Amino acid sequence: MQKYLIIIEKTATGFSAYSPDVQGCVATGKTAEETRQNIQEALQFHLEGLALEGLEMPQAHSQADFVEA
Repeated sequence: MQKYLIIIEKTATGFSAYSPDVQGCVATGKTAEETRQNIQEALQFHLEGLALEGLEMPQAHSQADFVEA
C-alpha cells in the first residue's frame, strides 16, 4: 500500500480534493474532513479498478512543503 499526497481546496460550495499522482481521481464534500474521507474512498476505488484491468499502479512521487514569502 502506498501513501498518496492529496490536495484539499476550499471552493464556493464546499471543498474539493485530488491527488497529483493519480490523474482523473477527484472528490468533493461539504467539509474538509468529509472531503478527505471521500478522496480516500475514491482513490481506493480507482486503484482497485486499475488492478482489475491489469493496468499499472501510479507511483506516489509528489511532495508538499511550505515556504515563507
